[in-house]
Amino acid sequence: MQAIHTIDYHTAGEPFRIVANPPVEIFGDTVANRRVYAISNPEVDGLRKLLCFEPRGHADMYGCFITPPDDDGADFGVLFWHKDGFSTACGHGTIALGVWAIESGKVAIDPSGITDVVIDVPSGRVTARVHTKGTEIQSVDFINVASYHMHSDIELKTSLGNLIVDVSFGGAIYAQLDVSQISLSVTPEFYSQIIAIGREIKWALNETEYAKHPTDPRLNGIYGTIVYEELASDSDGLKRQRNATIFADGEVDRSPCGSGTCARLATLVEKNELELGEVLKHDSIVDSQFLGVAQDFVAADGKKAILPQVTGMAYKTGESKFTVDPRDPLTPGFVLR
Repeated sequence: MQAIHTIDYHTAGEPFRIVANPPVEIFGDTVANRRVYAISNPEVDGLRKLLCFEPRGHADMYGCFITPPDDDGADFGVLFWHKDGFSTACGHGTIALGVWAIESGKVAIDPSGITDVVIDVPSGRVTARVHTKGTEIQSVDFINVASYHMHSDIELKTSLGNLIVDVSFGGAIYAQLDVSQISLSVTPEFYSQIIAIGREIKWALNETEYAKHPTDPRLNGIYGTIVYEELASDSDGLKRQRNATIFADGEVDRSPCGSGTCARLATLVEKNELELGEVLKHDSIVDSQFLGVAQDFVAADGKKAILPQVTGMAYKTGESKFTVDPRDPLTPGFVLR
């Protein structure tokens, strides 16, 4: 029987399954090209399905394969995956990888209390800045690739009527819908309706010009739909929103979505609803929270962009040794959504 070892974390409620030593070879000279290989290779994709599908996973599982970095400037590379394939970016996963890198000893703690874990992902090079007190991890800053607003006020005909959405890039391309247009709230009671409209918007835009990355076709496609609502500020006066990010084909992020938060920061800055250095409190459908900030303006892909930072924390939930019985007719598994 084949055995696959995994280490599992959750970041703000969203699962993240780490395969530190994948039992398959993933070819490519860069992480971005390894993703292209993984998508088309039955052995690599079969391993993804095995660990993500039931009975070893579930429809909302998320994870990764650790790979070599693109060069010596990073500590390691990573391929992110979910039930429908391999994603280009993952903020909650990067936060979990920062914690894992320190807890596993892959990266040594800097005595200053701030340790940068540099990771090559398909959309570029990112940093998990791990804050420690002694040997205890306090929090992690996800410092993403440059993010930018792409399209404003797109009018879509949907089953709920004409809706207005924005599109931005935060390592992946996201559509964004203000939930006030459909008289819902981003709460568990509206979970099914949020999934339905999130899927509908994604597939309505996915093959259009709005879903094309300006320089790299490997990053094309609407990765997810962020359905968000304004919340009253706390006593600190900081801007606060709650969102549910529907990604892949109906998968629901339990966290406030790391790369999605970067896309929201880019949109809010572009629309003059948030200033550089101003903190966004970004809540999730399960009431977990990330803190997001646009640190600076930069140029990227021919556009005015921001350098985003998203702060959160991940916690280890266990380790597993999964096996495959060659007699099992349900290998690699199944999903019911």
